[in-house]
Amino acid sequence: IGIASQPVQYQDGRHFDDKSNSDARFHMLRVERLVGGTNELSAYYGVYERSAAHYLDADGEETRQLLDARLGGAAQGFDWDVEAMLQRGSLGSKTIRAWAGGSRTGYTFDTLAWKPRIGLQLDIASGDRQAGDGRVGTFNPLFPNGYYFSLAGYTGYSNLIHVKPSITVKPLAMLSVQTAVGLLWRQTTADAVYTQPNLAVAGTAGQGERWTGAYAQLRTDYAFTPNLSGAVEAVHYTVGQTLRDAGGHDSNYLGMELKFSW
Repeated sequence: IGIASQPVQYQDGRHFDDKSNSDARFHMLRVERLVGGTNELSAYYGVYERSAAHYLDADGEETRQLLDARLGGAAQGFDWDVEAMLQRGSLGSKTIRAWAGGSRTGYTFDTLAWKPRIGLQLDIASGDRQAGDGRVGTFNPLFPNGYYFSLAGYTGYSNLIHVKPSITVKPLAMLSVQTAVGLLWRQTTADAVYTQPNLAVAGTAGQGERWTGAYAQLRTDYAFTPNLSGAVEAVHYTVGQTLRDAGGHDSNYLGMELKFSW
């Protein structure tokens, strides 16, 4: 799969006035293969370019080369999705050296009522360990989807350690209910705490402790028909002392969605 793209910039002056944004480009070559039956092995090489990037320790033209490898599959009740990412390049006059990894694993008890699944999600993304050293270590998640953690979007995939155990049950064939707790730390206290998409929280870089906070998540999904599904998600986020000292506070989120596909 090959992609060559230039995102669109909205003008917000009138309807349908978007235009190509020459300040950003993203290109990618991806290969996929089924191994061992239904296990999906994939890898991609990408190039991300931005003309006016701003980070805590660097500003200027950003060029990132991306390497990514992923393995996903299921067997005998177990399921897994494991991914590793490397980023190299330059940002202004400085070099980029960033990395990240993530995994989602679980086991489903098919013989029990409600078919409970016990899951564990682990994530880590690098931060910038030392200001002024000529190197940018903050991982760039590029175009992140907050759904990866929760739809609340309280945390970004930069300078992050994330541990999320969960339990999912199916009281009905078309209904699933998931409860989860997410625990969050910084990979390094020298860098900031980040929110979606990768925005640094002012007053957190070089301040406080690794612990960022925790969230509790409750989500229900229901398939009304093969083409129509709905979901309700509630999240309570409790900030750590570092965010509280920076002016942050606990938050609650409630979201409802209805999807129609064909």
